Amino acid sequence: MRRFRWQLLIVLLTGLVVGLILIFQRTSSSPVVESTPNPVSGGSFTEALVGDIMRLNPAFDRFNQPDRDIDRLIFSSLVKFDSRGLPVGDLAADWDVSSDGTRYVINLRENAVWHDGTPLTSQDVLYTVSLLQSDSNLVAEDLRTFWQLVHVEAFSDLSLEFSLPNSFAPFLDYLTFQILPSHLLGNLSLNELVDHPFNLAPIGSGPYRFREFHLADGKIDGVSLGSFEYYYLGRPFIDEINFKLFPDAHAALQAYLSDEVDAVARIDHADLETALNQPGLDIHSSRLPRLTMVFLNTQNLTQPLLQSADFRKALMAATNRQAIIDEVFTSQAVPALGPIMPGNWAFYDGLEPYRYDVDLARQLLAGAGYSWSEAGQLMTPGGAQASLTLLVQDDQIHNQMATILAENWASIGIEVVLDVRPYAELMTSLESRAYEAALVDIDLSNSPDPDPYPFWAESQAEAGQNYSQWRNTTASEYLEQARTQPDIALRVRLYRNFQILFAEDMPSLPLFYTVFNYGMKNAIKNVSIGPVYDPADRFNAVNTWYILSDTTPSQTITPTE
Repeated sequence: MRRFRWQLLIVLLTGLVVGLILIFQRTSSSPVVESTPNPVSGGSFTEALVGDIMRLNPAFDRFNQPDRDIDRLIFSSLVKFDSRGLPVGDLAADWDVSSDGTRYVINLRENAVWHDGTPLTSQDVLYTVSLLQSDSNLVAEDLRTFWQLVHVEAFSDLSLEFSLPNSFAPFLDYLTFQILPSHLLGNLSLNELVDHPFNLAPIGSGPYRFREFHLADGKIDGVSLGSFEYYYLGRPFIDEINFKLFPDAHAALQAYLSDEVDAVARIDHADLETALNQPGLDIHSSRLPRLTMVFLNTQNLTQPLLQSADFRKALMAATNRQAIIDEVFTSQAVPALGPIMPGNWAFYDGLEPYRYDVDLARQLLAGAGYSWSEAGQLMTPGGAQASLTLLVQDDQIHNQMATILAENWASIGIEVVLDVRPYAELMTSLESRAYEAALVDIDLSNSPDPDPYPFWAESQAEAGQNYSQWRNTTASEYLEQARTQPDIALRVRLYRNFQILFAEDMPSLPLFYTVFNYGMKNAIKNVSIGPVYDPADRFNAVNTWYILSDTTPSQTITPTE
């Protein structure tokens, strides 16, 4: 009985304590309100661009980054790509692909209009494709040849079909071209468009519309864009985006430091430390689709060393890629793990990363019958001294990289001769296959679909871009199937198999991808930049950016104690 009384007493005391706490909370001071930032429409920001504005027309912006950056805000494309390189609709509401992969039916958004209020229709797409199919040398030859094989037919104002002669899985990559208004330009050829006033007062269908140029000493030094109220994905939060032009990245950063601009389109390696030390400046980094690689001519009959997979693997093991990244690129590069970009949907992450290991390189060479002289020189199984000529582009960056490579390979006894040439001569040697090894940069811009076929298929070994002349029939079959299969799950498996064979044979040496750094004041919110396939991709979700200018004092309420 006494035991029960103790339990009852504990219950009564507990109830008393809880009651006192509740009474105290009711009589305490007002609740504390935790403010939460809300997206608010309005405001403007200014970005520093490097270079000059030439023509605000996507038909001509291929070689001028400032034009491409601005065009990305003014114009729209049928398809764009997410950070993994998978296609998503832009002007295309949806699409269907025939079972044989030769016909693509594109259905346009019903609410897409031009900045002058005219509805965007299939006729605009047909007109833009006709420019790509023209015989004008203003269109890249390979692109012109491709489009001349494609038949395009409009079913209605909002539906059209692209018919291909053969199945080609990367076709959606080719639908990223930006659409021009046929109701304004439909009677003009590409050559007639070159000097047309449209290029200085463009009308597009993108999230921002052209307002005006800014002039200094009779030259364009900036441009203003305003948000488009009837943009099909909703009016952007930020009312106005301005661009100011600067001669180089250093001057652009200085403009930010002087509070002239709110963002810097490109921060060079030399200025990165300064930028990182600026309070309130967010640095958004992404790897660029620019693969630095050493091509090895596996079929060079005068250099039998390169026909050995063990020798090629030894070169890779003896290559200190991190030293190049740190010393030449101020750590602003990402080591490559093969010929397909990390983060891409086709990338296989199950492979062992290449590691810098001089001992492993020596083991591979010794196992293949190589030896070393008393002076440390590598001797071939036939008793000759191992030497290699490395073809290098004549500029400071490539010379620095080549010097480190030569030192790396000399550490395993290989005599390395640097053959420094202008870019045009280097390309001539690659195309004629008159080289042993070549340090090059492969530009994969605007190619989210990896399609390694041009660089590694057997059919491209003699006249195509397979400069290594790698002849692996099984790998070529995987590549051939992957570019003709619309089933992406099957393509993933085929590209995985290809990457495994590449690592086993090492026909060339993938080094790294350089990094793109973009700086912006941290007052601009909801900015997320994933892997980019062109620096202009930083604007892919610009309509969702907003400037922190308001708070809502009712989101989270915490009582005081």
